[in-house]
Amino acid sequence: MYIFETTLDVDTVPFRLCDTLQALYNMLNRALVCLVALVASVNVFNFGAVAPYGVQAQYLLGLGIGDITGPVVETNMMGYANLPQTDTGLHMRQRSRAWIIADASNPSNRVVFINADIAMGDTGIRRSIVSQLTSQFPGVYTNENIALVSTHQHSGVGGYLEDLLPQLTALGYVKETADAIVAGTVLAVQRAHANLAPGKLSLGNTTIVDGNINRSPSAYLANPASERAKYQYDQDKDMSLLRFDDPNGNARGFLSFFAVHGTSLYENNTLVSGDNKGMAAYLYEAMAEPNAMPGNNTFVAGFTQSNVGDTSPNTEGAFCESPGQPWDGQACEFEHSTCGNATQDCHGRGPGFRISDFESNTIIAQRQVNGAKTIMGQSLAAVSGPVKAVHAYMNMSFRSFTLPNGTTVQTCPPAMGFSFAGGTTDGPGAFDFIQGDNSSNSQNPFWEIVKGAVTPFPNQQQIDCQFPKPILLNTGYAHFPYEWSPSTVDVQILRVGNLVMLIMPGELTTMAGRRMRDAIRTKLISQGIIGNDAYVVIAGPANTYAHYVTTREEYAVQRYEGASTIFGQNTLDAYIDKYGSLVSFLSPNASGTPQSDPAPADQTGKAISLRTGVVLDAAPIGKKFGDVLIDVSTTSPYHAGDTVLAQFVAANPRNNLRLEGTFLTVDRLVNGNWQAFRSDSHPSTKFHWLRTNTVLGFSTVNITWTIESGTPAGPYRISYFGDSKPLIGSISPFTGQSSNFTIS
Repeated sequence: MYIFETTLDVDTVPFRLCDTLQALYNMLNRALVCLVALVASVNVFNFGAVAPYGVQAQYLLGLGIGDITGPVVETNMMGYANLPQTDTGLHMRQRSRAWIIADASNPSNRVVFINADIAMGDTGIRRSIVSQLTSQFPGVYTNENIALVSTHQHSGVGGYLEDLLPQLTALGYVKETADAIVAGTVLAVQRAHANLAPGKLSLGNTTIVDGNINRSPSAYLANPASERAKYQYDQDKDMSLLRFDDPNGNARGFLSFFAVHGTSLYENNTLVSGDNKGMAAYLYEAMAEPNAMPGNNTFVAGFTQSNVGDTSPNTEGAFCESPGQPWDGQACEFEHSTCGNATQDCHGRGPGFRISDFESNTIIAQRQVNGAKTIMGQSLAAVSGPVKAVHAYMNMSFRSFTLPNGTTVQTCPPAMGFSFAGGTTDGPGAFDFIQGDNSSNSQNPFWEIVKGAVTPFPNQQQIDCQFPKPILLNTGYAHFPYEWSPSTVDVQILRVGNLVMLIMPGELTTMAGRRMRDAIRTKLISQGIIGNDAYVVIAGPANTYAHYVTTREEYAVQRYEGASTIFGQNTLDAYIDKYGSLVSFLSPNASGTPQSDPAPADQTGKAISLRTGVVLDAAPIGKKFGDVLIDVSTTSPYHAGDTVLAQFVAANPRNNLRLEGTFLTVDRLVNGNWQAFRSDSHPSTKFHWLRTNTVLGFSTVNITWTIESGTPAGPYRISYFGDSKPLIGSISPFTGQSSNFTIS
């Protein structure tokens, strides 16, 4: 979900050596022990030293993780696009996780799947990642085989997308955010590359009934009854999982696919976090390696987004929060999700809403973890077969194509409808915008005037093309100071044996995803690329953020998802047509490259930013950075469930993002030595920063730790790690420590 609120007017190896080794490898009848020994001895692909295995494996597998946390204060958050939602601290660090799969018999055939704790993929971010990886590993990692997929969380740092529309609430481009995402993602791939080793893949699925609901059920009901009758639910409940094992069957990690929005944490949250999928990854990895600090784990758990468009983690439904009104506490109106004919008071409720949205976040995360545990405990079907990747660019502005029935249709330049500003039950919009508003004749005259001042008025061709969407923001015709929305998108498919991953540049709704999967699977089988065991999953929003993809019937209803389907009512069919044309390139013997439009131009060079930098940090008279202002209790012991608080004289965390590090530790005294026990990546800790005097540069930080059940008794302390910026001079690190406290 991306909500634009109208409050806006106020981020070598020479190939001949590879050929020699390949020939030697074939001469030795592809004996795996010889391959591994050779790779370990000459390090051709920089796999690192790998012990010989006695079991032959078809794939080389690598898994890695990297820190991508951008500035955790004074930066607008990405997802709800709510200007007041400026981050004030950290709940959990964001990570990129990477999986590399290579064909052991021909390692040049490989794919890189990146699952990043960001709101959506972006063309500029991906371009930078591809550029660095292709430079470091020429001929190995390419624009074709690298996929940048997002978890679609709504509690992360914003400003990194290169188009103007999603930058507006972030006051422009935030280079620090973009740089952190690129650096941590490249590091994750480097780590995955360094631990490539022979292994096995297997595939399974399960049903998670209570992990999501459909937040636009009235639009879903517009789909044909005969089509809806084929499915039990109005939301995909299946989790698919690809398991990564070493040759002896020991799990190294997995990649799972399940559709649920990253909106467990509401738009009033200002602590950077990974939402429910980031939390699920933490919970599973901590279960697999309980003694590893987050980010230092070797088991990598992937909770990937799927056809997320109309999903919600707020599984209790949407209710009116309107104190004093007769509809307070009632379910929101069904067709438009309103309360008293307005959207503002209609809010979705998560399963832990009576406690907090953080509680709901943990519950939805745990339900996904439980699903993954169920699959990992099953006897799964082995995956075997070729590794292939295909990629193309597609310009969606007035793209003509032919439907299966012979009708010629076209897509449109991007545009956002009025219901886009109405928001969703996960994050309601403002003013008098509502969902399900598809009448161009009923718009508020004020907004008809205002919209022309924001973007150009649409011409008749655009009006007709986007019909029945009434256009609020004609972004496809807005080019100043640079492009407001993407017109050209990345289209990409990754194949691993019988598993085919459709890397989608948008948020497909439930039925749109079902049609997409069915169409591509049918083509895979009919063309003889894969047999009846063909398994197709959707991953997105990835690579490019091109907003939503609904069915034609849902588009006509113009709920939020339809209004945000920027290329018009034929968007889904255009994707089915283009992805279908790429199927033949997944054949093991396929050659050549698919037809592709030109890549979109790099816009980061034109990017503007209205954010001010850090000017000055200072400590009050008589204090120094890191001094304790509020100390822990030293007179009585703490117990499980208690929250420990320490407040320090602080400096701006933007001075040093501390990637691969931490702003805090909870230290435990063990055998006379202090050891880090918790960090800012643990959900039990929270890091709250507050600017107390802007002119003088004073600030404080509150660090809290809620003690988990089972925490060992003994002495502890809280440490704070910061960096201060003087008016003149260099940024300097400092440390603060609370008094010792006891847990009994």
